[in-house]
Amino acid sequence: MDYIIASNIILWLAVIILATVCLALSRQIGILHERSAPLGAVISDKGPEVGDEAPKFDLADHKGDVVSLGGARTTGADQLALFLAPNCPMCNKILPTARAMANRENLDVVVISDGPKEEHQHFLDTHNLGSIPYVISADVGMRFQVGKVPYAVLIDRNGKIAAKGLVNTREHLESLIEAKSMGLESLQEYFEKNELHHHHDHASHVTNGTEPAKANGAHSPH
Repeated sequence: MDYIIASNIILWLAVIILATVCLALSRQIGILHERSAPLGAVISDKGPEVGDEAPKFDLADHKGDVVSLGGARTTGADQLALFLAPNCPMCNKILPTARAMANRENLDVVVISDGPKEEHQHFLDTHNLGSIPYVISADVGMRFQVGKVPYAVLIDRNGKIAAKGLVNTREHLESLIEAKSMGLESLQEYFEKNELHHHHDHASHVTNGTEPAKANGAHSPH
């Protein structure tokens, strides 16, 4: 009898230890995923292209006020259409960043979502949106052909799409602003151009029988 009791105690201890290890591993995997995320927002090859006129909408937000999306803006501010889902963990994390960017970057942020009304109400009760309008519309997401969230579209003051992409992290969201300031569709385009330029320079040196100067302080012979 004592042997059976001791065996059960050991078994339960093993189960508890295993559960603790699994929980710790899942947390570390989540942290690693966030740290290893790409620097720039991943641009989608669907929907209106960067440089195109953004689709125009006049929509009622959660307060009943009419919100205009797209088109030239008399305020002179760019507009950020942020597509979220109430039950999306990443969306919950990115919202505070969007709220801070609205003030820091002089952005008119519009949150756009879809789904059951009950989920939206819980989301609105949980998050302080401040003056950011929250629009429930499936048509907007379909027009921009948004397949995954959180997704953002940056619309410039003239009503043209300046940048767009998936925004799983703060860096992703901020990369849209950086891409616009550099006149690029995304930061991926910047890195791809730099890498292509590097390979082209290296190929030219090889063709000419020369190599770039080393960074170890060596000098060319005179």
